[in-house]
Amino acid sequence: MQKHTRVYLDFFNFEEGDYIPCEICQSPCVDIHHLQKRTRNKVTNDYIENLMGLCRDCHIKAESDSILNSYFRIKHLELVCQQIYDLVEINKRFKEYENKRNKNK
Repeated sequence: MQKHTRVYLDFFNFEEGDYIPCEICQSPCVDIHHLQKRTRNKVTNDYIENLMGLCRDCHIKAESDSILNSYFRIKHLELVCQQIYDLVEINKRFKEYENKRNKNK
């Protein structure tokens, strides 16, 4: 598995073989798109803010239209922010649970 695919799956808590929806149209995701193109001089762009799960049609559109690619970046960053928010909320609830449990001891 390529590094950028692993980064994407890990961040969104997907396993290999899971159904992963395209972030734009909800069709099956088949490509992990680099929003900012990969470079040849060994600079990695394999960080979650730059990796978007897309179906083949949306991937082709993103590659061929820079304005649409910018729109896709905004949609992707909204999803990344939501994932981070959800993780923060889970952490808060866990801490509240732990605090209540420790008070009852």
